[in-house]
Amino acid sequence: MILLHDYFRSSAGYRVRIALNLKGLAYERHEIMLLENQQGSAEHLARNPQGLVPALEVDGLVLTQSLAIIDWLDSRYSEPRLIPAEPDARAAAMAKALVIGADIHPLNNLRVMRWLKQELGAEEAARNDWTRHWIAEGFAALEAMAGAGPFLGGDTPNIADVFLVPQMFNARRFDTPLEAFPKLLRADAAARETGAFAAAHPDRVAPK
Repeated sequence: MILLHDYFRSSAGYRVRIALNLKGLAYERHEIMLLENQQGSAEHLARNPQGLVPALEVDGLVLTQSLAIIDWLDSRYSEPRLIPAEPDARAAAMAKALVIGADIHPLNNLRVMRWLKQELGAEEAARNDWTRHWIAEGFAALEAMAGAGPFLGGDTPNIADVFLVPQMFNARRFDTPLEAFPKLLRADAAARETGAFAAAHPDRVAPK
């Protein structure tokens, strides 16, 4: 049994849902309500000492960090491969994914937004400007790194697309101007037309 501890709007959780869907793996979800601070419960901290989502449980094994989870899935369930095996292609795909996973997303997640508000007194407008700034800066680099497509990963979606689509969702949530990123828009649209990406969308998994 595969159990994903997740929050429907979590970018990192969204990535893992996409990966599981691309692999054709059946799984159950357990919603961790971030706005209610359920990630800080003793029960969840026992799964993930960082108090973050996602956490993936598979036959008693608990995995954390979305990139580590997807790498494990690639090793355990090899098709379709999301992280290329060939070294040059692997480095290129991972670099694109990490523009998002290491440089954009960490600056815009919930705990950072709360810290800006509670510790620095930043108003909502300022926090939203902060979010849009770091998304746009990262997307400008990613646009320059993008190839001919149709996907950010090339002819087929790979780890770069798995990271891109959730970040594009966040960009739209915060009204980030996207006209300067036509390659990213094209790749996002191509990925979201596929069933695995569409089924992972926050609107499809949100608590009713």
